[in-house]
Amino acid sequence: MARQLRDGQRAELWVIDVDTAAATLRLSSDTLLFEAPNWSPDGASLVLNGDGRLFRLGVDDGDLEEIALGGAGEINNDHVISPDGRTAYVSSEDGHIHAVPLGGSLGDSSQDDGGARRVTNDHGGGFRHYLHGVSPDGQLLAYIGLSVDGAGMVRTNVHTIPAAGGPDAQLTDDSFPDDGAEFSPDGQWIYFNSERGSAEPGHAQLFCLPAGGGTLEQLTFDERVNWFPHPSPDGTRIAYVSFPPGTLGHPADVDVVVRVLEADGTVRDLAHVFGGQGTMNVPSWDPTGRRIAIVAYPLQTLPPLESS
Repeated sequence: MARQLRDGQRAELWVIDVDTAAATLRLSSDTLLFEAPNWSPDGASLVLNGDGRLFRLGVDDGDLEEIALGGAGEINNDHVISPDGRTAYVSSEDGHIHAVPLGGSLGDSSQDDGGARRVTNDHGGGFRHYLHGVSPDGQLLAYIGLSVDGAGMVRTNVHTIPAAGGPDAQLTDDSFPDDGAEFSPDGQWIYFNSERGSAEPGHAQLFCLPAGGGTLEQLTFDERVNWFPHPSPDGTRIAYVSFPPGTLGHPADVDVVVRVLEADGTVRDLAHVFGGQGTMNVPSWDPTGRRIAIVAYPLQTLPPLESS
């Protein structure tokens, strides 16, 4: 079942200037718990999920418009937009990734022009696909494959699959919890978060590895729990969600920090948010690399972000 707002809680969609940290409130709701904004390639629209459905929203004006899922079923907050803006790839609650046509470039108000197409393969054993990235040429999807071994242990590893369908490529094969696999702007690397940097759970850090597989590189080395790395369009920055030390997984309704890792290795805080799960799970940079979109979930007792 899709997440719901708590009593007295609201969902707030904010657009933040990455250089100045100026935050603009675009949408607020006390009835719909929406999550995980993507930015359209033309910069005009945002795509987000809520209540198992998918919506588009103009960056500057307009109301939420539901996107027909064409038989993909109820979805979660793992979705990306193809580089040409014509397809939304979504992770369905059936455990598979589906391609949903958007009826022309995203931002076009025309009707969707067909049903969803399942992309992923059957692997048995309760295997599930959690989508986070599409390559810059639109040819490959990066996802986290969740499987359960014979002893009942959950394993999560980084995979890719052709967006048109085809054989999977498994890039990691170990017991370390991984998540958030996303391509670099040049398509040469996949960024993700993992617990592999520590012997104790609750210490996820950011990593990258070659898109074809190979040696991993660790990118963050601090006491906080760092999730969902999103490289900027020019590849010089990485925005991510940082949880308090010792956090297991990526829970909802906690105090998190949206941070930016600069090219020189410095890290700075961009926004302090009550949220976590749903705040910035998927690629959320605007095409110019100047802004990101995030979601906060404040309670009545919490002050909002400062808006411009």
